[in-house]
Amino acid sequence: MSTTPRTSPGTRVPSRVLVANRGEIALRVMRTLRRMGVGTAAVYTDADANAPHTLAADVALRVEHYLDADKIVALALDCGATGVHPGYGFLSENADFARACTDAGLVFIGPPASAIEAMGDKIRAKDTVAAAGVPVLGGFTEEPGRPLSDEELLRAAEETGYPLLIKPSAGGGGKGMRAVRAADTLIADAASARREALASFGDATLLVEQLVQRPRHIEVQVLADTHGNVLHLGERECSLQRRHQKVVEEAPSPLLTDAQRQVMGEAAVAAARSCGYVGAGTVEFIAETGPDGELSFSFLEMNTRLQVEHPVTEEVVAVRDERGVDLVELQVDVAYGEALPFTQKEVSWVGHAVESRIYAEDVDRGFLPSGGPILLLDEPDGPHVRVDSGIAEGGAVTSDFDPMLAKVITWGADRSEALNRMDAALASYTLLGCVTNTAYLRRLLRHPRVFEGDLSTDLIASDPPEPAPDRLPEVYVAAALDHQLDLENGPTADRFAVPDGWRMGGPAWTPWRLRVPGHDAVIVRVRRDGGPGLYQVSTQDREPVSLRARRSTDGTRLTVTTPEHTRTYLRADDPDTDHRWLGSAGAAWSVHEEPVTAASREDDATADGTVRSPMPGTVLDVPVQVGQRVTAGTTLAVVEAMKMEHSVPAPIDGTVATVAVRPGSSVPMDAVLVTVEADAPADTPSTSIIEEQR
Repeated sequence: MSTTPRTSPGTRVPSRVLVANRGEIALRVMRTLRRMGVGTAAVYTDADANAPHTLAADVALRVEHYLDADKIVALALDCGATGVHPGYGFLSENADFARACTDAGLVFIGPPASAIEAMGDKIRAKDTVAAAGVPVLGGFTEEPGRPLSDEELLRAAEETGYPLLIKPSAGGGGKGMRAVRAADTLIADAASARREALASFGDATLLVEQLVQRPRHIEVQVLADTHGNVLHLGERECSLQRRHQKVVEEAPSPLLTDAQRQVMGEAAVAAARSCGYVGAGTVEFIAETGPDGELSFSFLEMNTRLQVEHPVTEEVVAVRDERGVDLVELQVDVAYGEALPFTQKEVSWVGHAVESRIYAEDVDRGFLPSGGPILLLDEPDGPHVRVDSGIAEGGAVTSDFDPMLAKVITWGADRSEALNRMDAALASYTLLGCVTNTAYLRRLLRHPRVFEGDLSTDLIASDPPEPAPDRLPEVYVAAALDHQLDLENGPTADRFAVPDGWRMGGPAWTPWRLRVPGHDAVIVRVRRDGGPGLYQVSTQDREPVSLRARRSTDGTRLTVTTPEHTRTYLRADDPDTDHRWLGSAGAAWSVHEEPVTAASREDDATADGTVRSPMPGTVLDVPVQVGQRVTAGTTLAVVEAMKMEHSVPAPIDGTVATVAVRPGSSVPMDAVLVTVEADAPADTPSTSIIEEQR
């Protein structure tokens, strides 16, 4: 939505803007810049040389890393940019970077450095907004460089009252946060929080506040210009979080009434005014309702940048009864000196919007980071469905950057319609080659408390959604049929050379030994049952079932028809790992075909001793060698992904039989790392695998 002419007297029109970011936010910012007729410049690292944002810009410039502020400023000047948009993350809340842009004559499309500094320190921010009349939580703070002694800490905590929340004054993202419910853990929790804060942010100063028992995280979008106008665009509900990281957001909050929205919005505007804010920013509050429904809220922090979840605000805000605003366009206009083109009285809200974050993580393995090639990408579309994505088919998801890949946003006339549309959109989102949380998001949004709007930041941890239904049996059948189609459709000169079980006098059974990572292998037997595409299938020695299987002409879809239903899977092959991927209804599975003979040479002990990588990543260490005795729990390898280290332990007592990797190796998920041969029973002579094969 264009809210104002771009030729207001006395304003500068940008000719080119450098976007100092990557991924979906860089693409989203460039989309608006192109619509405004503004040239675009991107920065990229070697890992992003062929990334979508690199290819989408008018000009792309290489940097060693995205935090190289001096280099980015120099590149902006060299390419003729007049402004820099920082997106979110990286340098977006770096006051020194904002100041460097301004000093170089560039327009920093964000707030003044002074506002970033004022709101970047939680203690200073809390004091600043409290002086402006914004409600804050009770608590106490440390002075920078002077941590409270144990006695002072205990005394201040007693005066404030338990439970308490310890958090670093600097930084965010949940790092260093500790909930303290009694005095006996306070000292240890504070020491741990200081260590993590120092390691993460270089500052061990702590802020301690009263802990809200069933908190809701509600934030308000604010806008301010250089002409003294400050207003808000309503709130976003961000209470669905995991480990202090947002998962699903929506606007408006199902909690607030119109009157409460006005009160919270006015508090957010006061917070923005208190630090001389300019541009788009977000004031975050912690909120709860009392037994009689009254709302209480307190200032949490201010994010001096565009938020990840800004699209839900864009979808529901109406200006002069026209729904839809573009926050990036407003950021650019304000940064180049234009006044906000509407007043608070001209703002209203229409319908409801929901955003779901697509993460590269394996929910079934404890939300471990995932990665891999993007073999196939099918994103939803349609009326009132929006996808802000930073990936493309043919690329790869690696451990170099944040695991958020895309955001799916839906709008509806009411909350129920928006949620239903989201479920349908997620069901049609398929990424093959990398495990994502898409199916988990569908289950989360069907949670009774989510459906009713009874949200809290601890909901995912304390009342998780139902586990995924067991669809593996049908997936194994589909994979076996897909492999069978490979055999029958492949070119061959000699019918007897096709290993599909054909023989004179009738078809034989073809056994397929298949395994999904993290699960036991299953043998599925298949044989032709008449014409092309007709089969009998038997699993685990059960009675055969007649099925039909066919592929699309382009080979990207497999359709399986059973006596009960027909299901279509998206399919792709990973040539690097020989895994086959199938996707359906938002879920995806990696299926590996193993030689059927493997079953005959695997006894239980050997199978139990095979240690595989729980995620794709880089091997940091292999602290064992062949022939070494180990006990269950001994670390056999250390794998890193998404800046997280994961120690892989020995599952049994025994002797290391093979070491398949070395430090520095890149491994896909489920790759064999080490095998351990179990100790033989005392009264049974040891028999090697080679001897068994003889």
